[in-house]
Amino acid sequence: MVAGPLVLDFPFTGRWLARNSPADRVPSHGTVAFGSSHAIDFVAVDERGRSAPFGWSALVSTERPETFRGFGLPIRAPLAGEVVAAEDGEPDHVARRSLVAGLPYLLTQRARVRDGARGIAGNHVVIAASAGGPFVLLAHLRRGSLRVARGDLVDVATVIGACGNSGNSTEPHVHVQASDSLAWATARGVPIAFPGADGPWLPRGGEVFTAH
Repeated sequence: MVAGPLVLDFPFTGRWLARNSPADRVPSHGTVAFGSSHAIDFVAVDERGRSAPFGWSALVSTERPETFRGFGLPIRAPLAGEVVAAEDGEPDHVARRSLVAGLPYLLTQRARVRDGARGIAGNHVVIAASAGGPFVLLAHLRRGSLRVARGDLVDVATVIGACGNSGNSTEPHVHVQASDSLAWATARGVPIAFPGADGPWLPRGGEVFTAH
């Protein structure tokens, strides 16, 4: 019998937009590197579905992360377990919603990959469901916001940090994934899901939903 997905709680409350969802394709981010085959991204949005006010800078320039709805919102543990990695200190980048601003950033992608987990995930927390895993990564947290350290035991909904724009991120969001190992070079992704009205569920890319 094939085991089902790892069911997690949403690591936030409020209105969020799903992006790069494994409900649409696997690998969801176009790669299996770093155990990311079943990863999903979440962007906080307002009642109009916007992550930030839309002005001229969104079309041609960079934007301050503080102008985005998600920046600084509390991020919670989506499962109970032990914190096995907690990285802080990476800067929060300016946001880049435009192609003009985003192209130079794309050219630095290879350098971030060479930096490994810190370069890609930025400030992040990894929680082990058990000693042998699976291991749940929450990435792109705000610099200086982490409230947990390696070795801490957390319960579901324990605040672990805040949404940021660190690592490989073009606007404030939360990246969630599960993997079978902390050896990121060889880690394999683990399917995940979240509680829904009719059982375990995954929002599709572009879907806006409210988490409680």
